[in-house]
This record gives sequence, C-alpha cells and structure tokens, in this order.
Amino acid sequence: MAISRRDALSRLAALTAALPLARLSTVGASDPLTGTIAECQAGRRRREWSAVEITTRALERCRSAGSKWRCIDVFDADVALNAARAADNRLRANRTLGPLDGVPVFAKAIYDMNGLPTTGSNAEWARLFPEPVKRDALEVARLRAAGAIVLGKTAADDFAYHGNGTSSHTGQVLNPHDKTGTRTPGGSSAGSAVAVATGMVFAALGTDDGGSNRIPAQFTGVVGMKPTFGLVARTGVIPTWPYLDTHGPLARSVADAALLLAAIVGADSSDPLALTTRFDSSPLATLRDDALAGVRLGLVESHVPREQMAAEAVATWDRAVSDLRAAGAVVQSFTPPITRLSYRDAFNAAAKARGDVAVDPDSPAPTANALFRYFAGRTDDPRAAIRRGYNAYQKFYDVLPATYEECEPLLGRPMTEDPAGRSFARSRAEIVTSLESAMRTAGVSAMVYPTMPFNAPRTVDQWPNVRTALGYGNWLGLPEVSVPAGYGLDGMPALNLSVVGLPGTDANVLAFAHAYERQSRRFRIPE
Repeated sequence: MAISRRDALSRLAALTAALPLARLSTVGASDPLTGTIAECQAGRRRREWSAVEITTRALERCRSAGSKWRCIDVFDADVALNAARAADNRLRANRTLGPLDGVPVFAKAIYDMNGLPTTGSNAEWARLFPEPVKRDALEVARLRAAGAIVLGKTAADDFAYHGNGTSSHTGQVLNPHDKTGTRTPGGSSAGSAVAVATGMVFAALGTDDGGSNRIPAQFTGVVGMKPTFGLVARTGVIPTWPYLDTHGPLARSVADAALLLAAIVGADSSDPLALTTRFDSSPLATLRDDALAGVRLGLVESHVPREQMAAEAVATWDRAVSDLRAAGAVVQSFTPPITRLSYRDAFNAAAKARGDVAVDPDSPAPTANALFRYFAGRTDDPRAAIRRGYNAYQKFYDVLPATYEECEPLLGRPMTEDPAGRSFARSRAEIVTSLESAMRTAGVSAMVYPTMPFNAPRTVDQWPNVRTALGYGNWLGLPEVSVPAGYGLDGMPALNLSVVGLPGTDANVLAFAHAYERQSRRFRIPE
C-alpha cells in the first residue's frame, strides 16, 4: 500500500532516532573539557590534569573556535589563569571550595565583570561605555566564591532582546552543528550555548525572558534552564523585563547545570523581586539516575502541535516520551487549566475579575527603575550614565519613553509599586494556584512537552508561525529544564524535551530531567 511522504519521513526519522548515540561524556585524558564537571574534578584529584592546564586549553579554544563561531564577547586570560593557579593550590592543600572549584565557565555579555567592559553585545553601548566596570554581577561573584574560573563573557543578541544570536557588536553567532553557516543558534543566550556545546567551558550563565536560554539550548543541542522566577537575584546585569527576567545555566549535562544553579541561587535585597524564602540547594549536587521511577508526569497535549510539526520532530518527540517511560516514569495526558493558547487572556481575565488594572509584564516603569538600580550599583552618577546610553538602549526597549527627559520621572519609581506589574504578579499567583490544584488532582509531579516544536531555521528566515510554550513558562514563573531529545537527518538538533514544574520545585525538575538524560543520552558534541 502506498504511504504519504509525511508517513515515509516519519518512519525514516523513527529509524534514525532508534540508532544508538554516543555516551553523554567523551572525556579522555586528551580533552577533559569535553566531559562533565564530575569527571573533570576526578581527573584533577588523580593529577591527570590541573586547573591551569584545563583553563589554558579553554582559552586556546576561545581564541580559535570562539572566533570561528563568533560566540565570545570578551575574555580575560590573565585573571582566569591566576584563578586557576589558586584553585590548584587549594586542591593541593585539600581546601577546595566545592564542585565548581577550578572549573571554567562563562557569563553572558550583559553581566558586569570586574575589570572588563559591559558591552551588552551592542556596538553603540560598547562605544559609549568602553571603560572596565569595577564590580562583579552578583551571580559572577557567587561563581567566583565557589572557585569557578570565570573566563569572561559570551556574545548575545543586543541587550538580550531578540532570539537569533545577532549582535551588532560581535556579529552573528553561528550554530556549530550547521555546516552551511546559515542556521540560527537561537538566542538571546546564543554565545553561552555555543561555548558550552563546543567544549570551551563546562557551563555558562544566561538569561531568559521569553525563551532566551531554552531556544539556544534546543537549537544547539544542550541543556538550558529557566529556574523559578525570583530564585536567582539579578543584580549587576543590564536589565530587561523585571517581572519576567529569569537567570539560569546552560550546560552539556543536567548535572552540570544543577551545580551551576546551586552556586548562584539565594535571596538578596538588591533585587526587589527576588524570592526571600530559603532554597535548599543540597539536592542539586546528587541527582539520581532513578529519579523518574514511579513518577507520574503530565504530557500537555495542547503544547504538542503535531499537525504543525515536521514528521521528524514528531518522531523525535514520540521517542522522547518512550525514553521517559523507559526511565520509569508514568506518562499520562494532562490538561492544565491554562495553556500556551490561553495564558495571556487568563491573566487579563483574572485582573478584570479582581477589578484590577490590566496586567503588563513589559510595563515601562519597572524597566526604567531596573536600569536606574543597575547603574546606581556601578557609578556615582547613575542618571548621567543612563542619559549617555539611553538612546542605544531605548531602540530595543522601545516601550520606554522616546527621550531620556520623558523617562527620567520613572527612574526612581520602585518597580514593586508599578500598578501593571503588581496586577501581573497577582494574576500569576492566582493562575499558579489553579495549576497546582489541577496537578495535585491529576497526581502529576511535573509537566512535559517539547521546548519548541521546530528546529533551527535559517538566520535570515521568518520562524514558523507556531505558538510555542516558551512565554507560558515565563509568565507563570515556572522552573523548566530543556534537555536534548535527538538529531535530524541533516545532523541538526531536532528537538529538546522540557520538564516543567511548579514554582520552587527546581530540584525535582532537575532530577527528573537528569534521569531522562541518563536514559536517552542524546547529547552530541558538534563535529
């Protein structure tokens, strides 16, 4: 009987998907950077390599591959090597600072880093603010305190605004899986994803307002996480949308992402929207391979638009669900009260029912206040600094008033007092409560669905007209871990699986994602 082209492609993709892939780790004495953090540290303890040797190799790779893929904003070899020497000294003295001690990592271009300029990946901003800053962003400071070797910063979309990896300062970040040089790596945390995928570093910091960690994670085939909103304080980073912006790790493995997250979490009064409750990060150091055994997962069918997905994507997704079951999970259909198709209307309906103002997570006043707070932490005259850079920044964040003079009254207005922002936060709380109730009734511990239902388009093309679930996670403030699910016939990453939980369940979501990853083993170093 004749079959359709779609069915033929689906069967071919399924056969390809069933082929065994390389193990997650390809670590060897010749290249510790391609393994995991745990393997790196085990090798250091056996004296097979030192932090200085690993960091030297990482810096060499940044100079060569970093230029090739255009994924580096700036790095500081002297500071990195000094930090590596200190890490080796601590190891010899048996006084290590933890699992990240001596491990090379990167941060995104919008992070402040003592001794380096903060370019924001924007050519005009880099010209206006060429001077090195004299502080570390809070997350960078926490990484250094954990002993991590922070090499420098990765390229991103200008001011982390878009999702294509296009920087006016350093150019278009390239996707290392794409031999044509035309396919997007995703963004805005493009450089962080590429640096991780190609073995320049073990992990990197990124930010996520509407997919900026998860998009490049899928398009470059790495792990990307958007933690619970407010879990990571964002001080010392050029701001985006304060009621959506969430910072988190990218890595080649879930376990490595968890170690990075453990180092950067924690309340801090310098971020008015950061959570003040204590987060127990100890489970992040010991993720179990059997964490999915008997766990009930809710497959959100409305987030799997099969009719709009390529046959290859459908086959990859179906195999991912099979891998979840093979890892011990009970996967059942789950219909949340709010989905990717209804969440915006639901937020506004909740506000209307309360008699509240309309919600607006992109309200200009909180972003203006966040920009003021950012500069207040790095200069004695924040208003003059904002005036200097205002036009460059406002070209992207154009909800702000057109001129600095019009914006100035908003700068000192606390973001926590913005009516539209507060209404948004109240709607978020109500909708998350309804989701929690539905999950409890269904007995599901987490939700699963594709991170995105399509793979990387060409950089110059419009993206498929398919509404993803990316914004759903940001609006609800949910923790989400995006894990590679396989590759297409063209050698490109085909799909990532997202494991999504309720706010505060970050450790569980990471554990479930780790167990899936150990069962599926879909990561592949770009050739």
